Amino acid sequence: MAKEFHCSDVMQGCDYVVQGKDEDEVMQNAAQHGKAAHGLDDIPADVQQKVRSGIHDSSQCDKQSAKA
Repeated sequence: MAKEFHCSDVMQGCDYVVQGKDEDEVMQNAAQHGKAAHGLDDIPADVQQKVRSGIHDSSQCDKQSAKA
């Protein structure tokens, strides 16, 4: 099952939803989004952990593209 992460879980005010086929792809897409939208060239370890813990099975409603 596809996975997703809501950026607002770590970046207040960002309603972007990162999606991927699995947790690793969501992490890669989240890093791309973090760089493009939030200017994060390197994602700190504590933020990576928050992202990883916030990944869950993808819902079928209110989806957005996983591309930054």
